[in-house]
Amino acid sequence: QVQLVESGGGKVPEGGSLRLSCVTSELSFNIYTMGWFRQDPGKEREFVAGISWRGPILRYADNVLGRFTISRDKAKMTAYLQMDNLKPEDTSVYFCAADRAAAVNTDEAGYDYWGEGTLVTVSS
Repeated sequence: QVQLVESGGGKVPEGGSLRLSCVTSELSFNIYTMGWFRQDPGKEREFVAGISWRGPILRYADNVLGRFTISRDKAKMTAYLQMDNLKPEDTSVYFCAADRAAAVNTDEAGYDYWGEGTLVTVSS
């Protein structure tokens, strides 16, 4: 069973930055595609960014392109989401997820494992 633990959430003013981390103890981390999603109360989980284990291939949601950067450190078995120029509409609970597939899936149903989430709050 893969365990994912997110950290790095918090409160920042509009225009600020945060870096989220997702660490796993799974030794086969290097062959998982990693994704970041976010979810607001009463809404469906929304794809934010993903990074494949091969390549890597990066994909971003249109509303974060140019502001967010996804990366991974294989030695630390950690995925990151650098979030810059944050906006109030970025306020959400952010989840990382792992997928055995080689391609980056933007559908949450494609992911096998999930973290518990970390809250990001951006004030105007």
